[in-house]
Amino acid sequence: MTSYGDEAAERFVDEPPKRSGRTPFERDRGRIVHSAALRRLSAKTQVMGASFDDFVRNRLTHSLEVAQVARELGKALGCDPDIVDSAALAHDLGHPPFGHNGEVALDEAAQSCGGFEGNAQTLRILSRLESKTFDADGRSVGLNLTRATLSACVKYPWTRADAPDGSGKFGVYGDDLPVFDWLRDGAPARRRPIEAQVMDLADDIAYSVHDVEDGVVGGWFGLRTGELDIASIHDVARDWYDESASDDRLDAALARLQALAEWPTTSFDGRRAERAVLKRLTSALIGRFANAAERATVEAWGAGPLTRFGADLEVPADTRDEITVLKSIAAHYVMRADDRARLLNRQRELLLELVEALHRSEGAELEAEFAQDFAAAADDAARRRVLIDQVASLTDVSARTWGLRLLR
Repeated sequence: MTSYGDEAAERFVDEPPKRSGRTPFERDRGRIVHSAALRRLSAKTQVMGASFDDFVRNRLTHSLEVAQVARELGKALGCDPDIVDSAALAHDLGHPPFGHNGEVALDEAAQSCGGFEGNAQTLRILSRLESKTFDADGRSVGLNLTRATLSACVKYPWTRADAPDGSGKFGVYGDDLPVFDWLRDGAPARRRPIEAQVMDLADDIAYSVHDVEDGVVGGWFGLRTGELDIASIHDVARDWYDESASDDRLDAALARLQALAEWPTTSFDGRRAERAVLKRLTSALIGRFANAAERATVEAWGAGPLTRFGADLEVPADTRDEITVLKSIAAHYVMRADDRARLLNRQRELLLELVEALHRSEGAELEAEFAQDFAAAADDAARRRVLIDQVASLTDVSARTWGLRLLR
């Protein structure tokens, strides 16, 4: 903790010192690892459904992989490794059933109470919904993480009204502003600590690389020259990830990747040898992207240690283009596939119908903790937020089970 001041280790509710020998940031990581919200990620969609097959990632395995990348990159830059590890483990806690598709549905259902965003829901879980610590008035303050750890978990440090460029991404709901204001005390406006930036890049690296691996193993596409629909991949890249990306930039990025010694030259057939080829590729790509960011950051800011708001993570433009190409391949062949579109519509309808069914029940069908919140809510907007919290807490499997029980 030598490079972190006392304010970084403060908690929203003061706790008596513990004599366990662990740092405050190590205790933060332990609290996240043992949380119910983290366990639930094992049954939540990453790209393909959490029960699609025994190979593909779910939200929990994805989060573990993000944490491994983030911890090593953060440590190399001088960040406290437990802070970046915690932020990576927690970064998807707020995702509802069915991944980003579920976010779209719940945002529609939550318009009367400020909308829904998975990152804002993560802060809500960490600072309110996950039970561990209560303040003097008996209100839950969630896991009561340190300021440095909780700040690193906030990917978008602004409200919906203040979101830049009309992105729609935001990190806090209106009724969670007290803890947000506390964790941002003294922070430059809109600027994320470097630990949050490391987490964000590690997330991009992990899902760009691993979603491609899952897609190849699942038979959705191949990586040999001539097997990819380049024009469609370029369109997805601009529609979803980087509207400024030109064909020339994207072509050059893909060419650099295909020139790697580890890039597959044969079709995947499921044999161990072909699986090993994919594993060598994923290792090479993760190392390539993380090392590029480390080198660029040290060149710009010095050897460190680089912590909190003392530096920004520098990611070369070529690296970002390569990550964008990989994400766009998976998005085109998996997330935009016609048969997936029908499934996504059914998933959104299920979540919208669950919210309305719970609304009609006036809290009677809520789990005990949410029923208590519903009874204490001051107005219709607050009650609506409780219904959203309940549905967001479900897994893919339990959402379908609740549908069978409530939607007859």
